[in-house]
Amino acid sequence: MKKIGVLFGPENTFPSALVDRINSLDLDNIRAEFVHVGGVPMAAPSGYAVIVDRVSHDLPFYRSYLKNALLTGTHIINNPFWWSADDKFLNYALAARLGVPVPRTVLLPHKQLPQHITPRSLRNLEYPLDWDSIFDYVRFPAFLKPHNGGGWRDVHHVRNREEFFTAYDQTRDLSMVLQAEVPYDQYFRCFVVGQSEVLIMSYDPRRPHEQRYIFDKPLRDKILIRKIRKHALALCRALGYDFNTVEFAVEKGVPYAIDYFNPAPDADLHTIGQANFDWVVDAVARLCIRKAQARTPLPRLRWSALLNGPLPKARKPTESKLPRTPKPAR
Repeated sequence: MKKIGVLFGPENTFPSALVDRINSLDLDNIRAEFVHVGGVPMAAPSGYAVIVDRVSHDLPFYRSYLKNALLTGTHIINNPFWWSADDKFLNYALAARLGVPVPRTVLLPHKQLPQHITPRSLRNLEYPLDWDSIFDYVRFPAFLKPHNGGGWRDVHHVRNREEFFTAYDQTRDLSMVLQAEVPYDQYFRCFVVGQSEVLIMSYDPRRPHEQRYIFDKPLRDKILIRKIRKHALALCRALGYDFNTVEFAVEKGVPYAIDYFNPAPDADLHTIGQANFDWVVDAVARLCIRKAQARTPLPRLRWSALLNGPLPKARKPTESKLPRTPKPAR
């Protein structure tokens, strides 16, 4: 029996729906369940063919457990080695290399020293920073946000130098990026599953969290749809993420990639809506089953190949013989 495990935290709707969806298909030799883990002997197999990771970014114990599971033959969605090394600033640089439009972005040093760091550790750091050059490059208005974070925590909208320095003084020991604001006329969030399936959803990040998905504004621009789909796939294939969300701010027909470091994306029924929820549950269930049924060995960890060599093209996945949930009408 091949087991598919779901490792999760506070969320309720998606994990149980995913397990129920897989088990409802009553496939021979495949069963889904919530992961159960205690003390982990080194190099011990996890017992799971596939694990869907929804929480290890918050708990180092889970992250180390998943790395051990991957090394002993479990497919992890998403790769915990790469996810541990990734950050938003690297994402922006990679987008630029791929030719995906991205706002002008600068990485900034910590405002306060991290714990146990003394000024002697900063002898290579320029001081004072050339703020004029930074501001001339990025230009206001802009967003000041952590280089490695999510959930809109510690994000500041700044319209001038004075607002920037007021916000920067509040960033504690976080490493931040300053990114030009895109004065968008449309905004989209895309689920990307298996580096092959894309669901494009109208979205408004200015609304309260539970009201950001827009269900009454269909996307009709076929050229824009193709651009967004192409860029979303390019980013997720380059990063190696099998389950991710990619956000685009569209200005005058140009989709700028804003946020695509979401390898445990929000998939709550009450946030994304029933039609989107059904699509995501179905797509991830089929992905898990494909990986559980795969006869090929796990892919090599490919950091250097991704960042220094030719960017890989994902092969079209072998489809499982499962019924598809229709794509939501947008």
